[in-house]
Amino acid sequence: QVQLVESGGGLVQAGGSLMLSCATSGRTFSTYVMGWFRQAPGKEREFVGAINWSGGYTYYADFVKGRFTISRDNAKNTIYLQMNSLKPEDTATYYCTSSATRSIPGTSVLFYNSWGQGTQVTVSS
Repeated sequence: QVQLVESGGGLVQAGGSLMLSCATSGRTFSTYVMGWFRQAPGKEREFVGAINWSGGYTYYADFVKGRFTISRDNAKNTIYLQMNSLKPEDTATYYCTSSATRSIPGTSVLFYNSWGQGTQVTVSS
């Protein structure tokens, strides 16, 4: 089981930026797909984006394309979510996740088997 710990959440004004980090444990990190989901109060957890094992391919939900960027540093066992042009509707708890696959398996939570505890992002208008 991969252990995931997110950090970097906080309060930001609309139009601002935040970078989330997710530190992982486990010797197989570099072989896993890593991703980000988010969950707002009263809503289901939704896919934000994912990155394949090498970092050479990323896939994003339509609502973050052009604003969010996922990257990974396999030497540091860490992935990042750079969030720019934040909107109030981006307010949610953001979760780091992993899938024991080399290619991005899809956008459903069912494809991902390890989760962090989440970090809160609040965007004020």
